[in-house]
Amino acid sequence: MRLFRRSWLPEQPERALLVVHGLAEHSGRYEHVGAWFAEHGSAVHAYDQRGHGRSGGTPGHLRRFDDYLDDLAAMLARVREEHPDLPLSLVGHSMGGLVVTAFVRERPSDVAAAVTSGAALKLRDDISSSMRWMARILGRLLPRLRMNNEIDPAGLSRDASVGEAYLADPLVFRKITTSFADQLFQAIERTAGGGGDVHLPMLMLHGEADPVCPADATRSFFADLDPSQSVMRIYPKLLHEIFNEPEHEAIFGDVLAWLRERKV
Repeated sequence: MRLFRRSWLPEQPERALLVVHGLAEHSGRYEHVGAWFAEHGSAVHAYDQRGHGRSGGTPGHLRRFDDYLDDLAAMLARVREEHPDLPLSLVGHSMGGLVVTAFVRERPSDVAAAVTSGAALKLRDDISSSMRWMARILGRLLPRLRMNNEIDPAGLSRDASVGEAYLADPLVFRKITTSFADQLFQAIERTAGGGGDVHLPMLMLHGEADPVCPADATRSFFADLDPSQSVMRIYPKLLHEIFNEPEHEAIFGDVLAWLRERKV
């Protein structure tokens, strides 16, 4: 599987970050994230998950969720080769936050810390009730049948231009297969209650008004983390993509301050 990666590299980085994007999008939507953190001393890498952006695979289709974890492990190994002496942390948004959370729960690694933004540890109730059983049944009978991904661009950011750019982006897709939906629901079920299995520092961020992935799932997961090393921040009024909200640079500052405090 060919995975496309992009990087933002300062001359003398203090840390390395690997960004994992969300459902239906791609690493190019994190250009401003990578550039900001590189300006502040971080070597930032982001890749397109399989079936997304410029990576290999069928757009919007997933056979098994563990393929995402395997890809993350491979990308981590590549980034570690390039920065052997730097602390390496993960940053995952939405479905990428689910991938990162599942990874740090289930797979031993040398990851120093993990940051999640709007982690997909739960989907809004009307999606869960209407799609779960359909995805479970059709994911086995007709795994490549297409369905809407149910992401409303208006719920991404209070900045209307973010949703407009999302709709106009040729690398963003609007439909997923029933197999993809089934694997996503199963991954949420196996991950959402597992905060007690995480043994590294986590910074969990969420917009209080997120209409895509409810913030209460982040609260629930965080409740089982070790409070001596992990932190949760819920931002009032912010929507799903807090890294694309008007206050995004202040949020970047929160992330950087936390990483520096942890010396990672």
